[in-house]
Amino acid sequence: MEFVTIGNPNNAADTTGAPNPVGAVAYTYNLGKHEVSRDMVSKANTAGNLGLTLGDMSGLGGNGTNRPATGISWYEAAKFVNWLNTSKGYPAAYKFSGANFAVWTNGDAGYQASNPYRNSQARFFLPSTDEWYKGAYGSPGGTWYNFATGRDTAPTQVSGGTNAGTVVYGQSGPTGPADITNAGGLSAYGTMAQGGNVYEWMETAADGVNNSATENRDYRGGRWSDGATSNQDSSNRSNNLPSDENVTLTGFRVASADLTALDSDGDGLSDAVETGTGIYVSPTDTGTDPNNADTDGDGINDAVEVSTLGTNPNVSQVPESLVTR
Repeated sequence: MEFVTIGNPNNAADTTGAPNPVGAVAYTYNLGKHEVSRDMVSKANTAGNLGLTLGDMSGLGGNGTNRPATGISWYEAAKFVNWLNTSKGYPAAYKFSGANFAVWTNGDAGYQASNPYRNSQARFFLPSTDEWYKGAYGSPGGTWYNFATGRDTAPTQVSGGTNAGTVVYGQSGPTGPADITNAGGLSAYGTMAQGGNVYEWMETAADGVNNSATENRDYRGGRWSDGATSNQDSSNRSNNLPSDENVTLTGFRVASADLTALDSDGDGLSDAVETGTGIYVSPTDTGTDPNNADTDGDGINDAVEVSTLGTNPNVSQVPESLVTR
């Protein structure tokens, strides 16, 4: 899964799109360059025994492995994202009580009052409406565009390809969405198919307040069979029940935290630093655990060892006989 960096933190919102204002994001983050493919979902199903179902697209261009995953509900997309996190040792982004989605509450590790849907300690998540919108219609310089091609003019209609200013739409009959890597030109930030190909789920609830487990979720971007560009532009947004699995309608893409800022264990060292090289006492050290603030269990915070004491955070600084394991 390839990501592009969405920078320009603390950007001004767009006041011409929908909702209004929209697209202001205070931090740098990463957004999937492509939509999630059928193959990605199938492999996650096998590895994580997730039980996710895909829509049968055999009459609409086929079920090729590199086609976008469709027939996916919001809940299923959230479970896929959770697996991305937990398979790499990160906390799940979304809370499920058995098979049922629930909001995080005060007292849950990673709870954030401003967004009870998303665990703040997760690395991967569904993009919020603001995050998705900025990647689609924004630009590194702060300019906003009407379409996810880095342009204000209507895109060129295509069935596939990667030429600038093109979008997969206006297709009919047996022609379905294009492969995720062949689905039109790029946005100003470098993402593909945020306009056309398939609609995409947002993390955000339709009313913008993520406090109900069952309320409708936003989706947007247009799809391959739309005859006009109106569903692709920055003023168009829709919503649906998070349980909906419309076969021909909705896919999704994944966002991720900026690893230079993410600090999963809250020890003062970013995950990128903890899993990198060159900061430790011994050049042969493999790094500290980004999910454990005291990797060697000696009672001294990893950041304190690295930044203040200059000791090795992978080697206990107290006698083994005194270490409580």
